Amino acid sequence: MKFSYNKKIDALYIRFNDKPIIESDQVSDSIIIDYDKNGRIIALEILDASKKMAKDIYSNFLKKNLPINLELVSR
Repeated sequence: MKFSYNKKIDALYIRFNDKPIIESDQVSDSIIIDYDKNGRIIALEILDASKKMAKDIYSNFLKKNLPINLELVSR
């Protein structure tokens, strides 16, 4: 899993794997989801990230570039 942040446009990009992106869907004003050929989510982009993320997580991530651990749960 890779994280990148673009400070100019205030966007956080989370890439779950390196499979090619086949389709992207903007599911809200601030969330874009990228899919692989099988329709699985392979990336997530959060626009206006500084406004959407909890302030403590956002500041720690930017200042220290700390890794963020996500637990993916199948339903």
